[in-house]
Amino acid sequence: MTLSSSDIVGHPQFATALGAYAGKLRGQFDQSPRLSRMLASHQRWLLSQAAFALQLEYDPTQPGSGLTTTNLREIITSNNSASRNTVLNFLDQLLSYKFVRIVGDPNRRPKRYEATELPTRAMYQWLVTNLELLDCLDGGDRAETLAAEPDLFRLIQPQIARHACLNPSWLEPPPRVALFLWTEAGGLVMDELVRRAMEHSPGSDGYDIGRIDARVMAEHFMISRTHLQRLFRRAVETGCLYWPDGDRNHCILNRDFLEEYCGWQAIKFSIVDFAYERICGPVRLGKPDPRLGAVGGL
Repeated sequence: MTLSSSDIVGHPQFATALGAYAGKLRGQFDQSPRLSRMLASHQRWLLSQAAFALQLEYDPTQPGSGLTTTNLREIITSNNSASRNTVLNFLDQLLSYKFVRIVGDPNRRPKRYEATELPTRAMYQWLVTNLELLDCLDGGDRAETLAAEPDLFRLIQPQIARHACLNPSWLEPPPRVALFLWTEAGGLVMDELVRRAMEHSPGSDGYDIGRIDARVMAEHFMISRTHLQRLFRRAVETGCLYWPDGDRNHCILNRDFLEEYCGWQAIKFSIVDFAYERICGPVRLGKPDPRLGAVGGL
């Protein structure tokens, strides 16, 4: 049985596990800052998941399949996650940073893209990290199973992407969560706040996450200091966090805001678990999927 979002958010260890998860994502950012920085908003997350799924679903017997501008646009614009121009700019950026390459005849239309080694490894590691969190909640062996059969990745990831792009509760974060996640690099900032919060026991109203140095954080995440200060100002105005008595050494992350964020993240983890079980359930029964094949770059 898969874990529902209510199962996950109701688990007494979920917030702690989410803090550890955020810490692992911070480590992955430090390994490839430019890639992580580029994908650290909810819109970019949706674009990257959909793009990677299309690449893995490429079928040489089906003309027009795979990662093309047209196919990515159909997924993303159908749920109003991004405009046509945003999709075009996204692929252009990936190409300019060599995160994707054109395969086949570059003069043929539509152009087909595939991920290079760095983003392929990063997406695989992202899945491992998500499975590790789920294993922490129920003592499962999902991450171990994937490590033993890494080719399962090429089947699980498209399931995650397809279901994530169809789930309205995941597509539209709660307003205060959206304040961070729909902004440039907001996902990185949110991960940092959660990571810090879970290093301390909560007080009566929330979690003391210590001093926030906007200059240092902005430099580390390669974002504008002005943008970050504006984000924190809006977060204070909407009750996400505050500084008690103006003490800049002790920022408090409000408990109810963290609960909102946990509830939204639980939706994603339930999607991951559903995708894992849909693919790996038959494998455990000795019925491996015939579509399994080598995953380039792993």
